[in-house]
Amino acid sequence: TRPCAPRSDAVPAGLTRVNFLAHFHLAWPDEDLIAGGLEGDYYKGPLGNDLPAPLARGVRLHRAIDAYTDAHPRIATLRAELPAQLRRFSGILIDLSFDHFLYKHWADFSEVPRRDFNKAVYRTLQAREDQLSDSSRRMLARLVQHDILDLYGDWSTVTATAERIGERFRRDNPFIGIEQTLSPYRANLERAFLDFYPELQAHCACRISR
Repeated sequence: TRPCAPRSDAVPAGLTRVNFLAHFHLAWPDEDLIAGGLEGDYYKGPLGNDLPAPLARGVRLHRAIDAYTDAHPRIATLRAELPAQLRRFSGILIDLSFDHFLYKHWADFSEVPRRDFNKAVYRTLQAREDQLSDSSRRMLARLVQHDILDLYGDWSTVTATAERIGERFRRDNPFIGIEQTLSPYRANLERAFLDFYPELQAHCACRISR
């Protein structure tokens, strides 16, 4: 494993993001870091005094995860393995796929049963709801209502979510028919996840211990 990378609170110009399940898992069991794992998707710009200090810690961890992932050579290799027409959007697809593979290999990375973990995360976020931004609270409501953390056991969630994300793009949706294009690369994505995620865990443990 690698030593901890230097601290940085700057928002990286990232290419890849892990998704909710991984962010919560990497923050576990620190409840403030879990809450920051959600807020980190919505808080933009330099960290200011408007965030409670415990929540700001979680946002810093979220950003450190993103930065480490973006810079990792295994992720660069994975991006290069994807079809040329998808590389521009590889961050979204890797993001969604890695949550699926974390779900699939959950027992290899956590001693806490997955459903118990999900329920604990929802309770933690609800207990800190008054500290979250409006965007985070709206996402929390959807997480709980649809039990989104449990949906990623199905590969179709990856492709269906990608198609919905593509609908927000100003130009044509690049993810129409993504199931047919992406599915042949599932084995590549899974191998990359299994290679990379233990290193990411070690990096996060190192940061948190500091």
